[in-house]
Amino acid sequence: MKNLSVTLCFTLFAIVYTFASSSVAGAQTVKVDPSIPSYAKATGVSGNIDSVGSDTMNNLMTFWCEGFSKFYPNVRCQIEGKGSSTAPPALIAGTSQFGPMSRMMKSKEIDAFEKETGYKPTAVPTSIDALAVYVNKDNPIGCLSIKQVDAIFSKNRKCGGGSDISTWGAAGLGGDWSGKPMSVYGRNSASGTYGYFKKKALCKGDYKDTVKEQPGSSAVVQGITEDLQGIGYSGIGYKTSGVKAIEIAKTAEKGCFGPSLENVIGKKYPLGRYLYLYVNKKPNEALDPLRLEFLKYILSQEGQEIVIKDGYLPLTAGKASELRDLIGAN
Repeated sequence: MKNLSVTLCFTLFAIVYTFASSSVAGAQTVKVDPSIPSYAKATGVSGNIDSVGSDTMNNLMTFWCEGFSKFYPNVRCQIEGKGSSTAPPALIAGTSQFGPMSRMMKSKEIDAFEKETGYKPTAVPTSIDALAVYVNKDNPIGCLSIKQVDAIFSKNRKCGGGSDISTWGAAGLGGDWSGKPMSVYGRNSASGTYGYFKKKALCKGDYKDTVKEQPGSSAVVQGITEDLQGIGYSGIGYKTSGVKAIEIAKTAEKGCFGPSLENVIGKKYPLGRYLYLYVNKKPNEALDPLRLEFLKYILSQEGQEIVIKDGYLPLTAGKASELRDLIGAN
């Protein structure tokens, strides 16, 4: 069986869903494809699920483990979410069975894994995220271009912005807001979200030294909730009533689009991504029952319903079936 990370070429934006019309993230009606089968309990499943990796996926992993444990009460889960970069070393060392990552492994991470094991890790896309740029709920800003976002967060402005943006007036707000300095929040370098935002929103530029690095996604959102002049980035699943996810324009000419799931699928919103689970799977060998059944649960009707409840977009039945084939679950 070929490794997923090698053989799967996923076309994120070719997926077709039916949405209710809405311009607000999370307001559209999203349902799990009814062709995805419900989970069926198996025999011989026991042990502990240890997961080390993405903070963005911390809630998803927790909810999946809780749902899985209803089928198998003797299974215990230990979830550690300190950032995507912690997943590969834990998989290599054998201290975790699952490595949730909000980005794909880097070449050097795959090389380190292969050097130790003799084969590449297996990547299982579980869901789709819209990475949001948040401001305080009382901030009147409605839209920023990628160039503006880059000028706010990066010292290099590699996306082509003309000048630094450090006040809300420079971002286009007038009145009392014009002279107010921005308070910029972000993640630490261990985070996959940090790396993804650096690549897609900063055109691989460097973050400003003034960015307030936070240990987790919820800390970013909480900081902005308590800071009227705050701005930061986090997964759409962490949106609360205290913040507003603003619209983003690829260019000033192409118009503004919010981080709705519909806009991610339609390639209108530029910050969409897969959320992955990595596993150590030997080529041509079956997964042990615990890991196999947990992945089957995630790819089931119940597992994908959890994806929606946590604010993310589920897989299609076709992709879920393809993944089940490739991990030996069908």
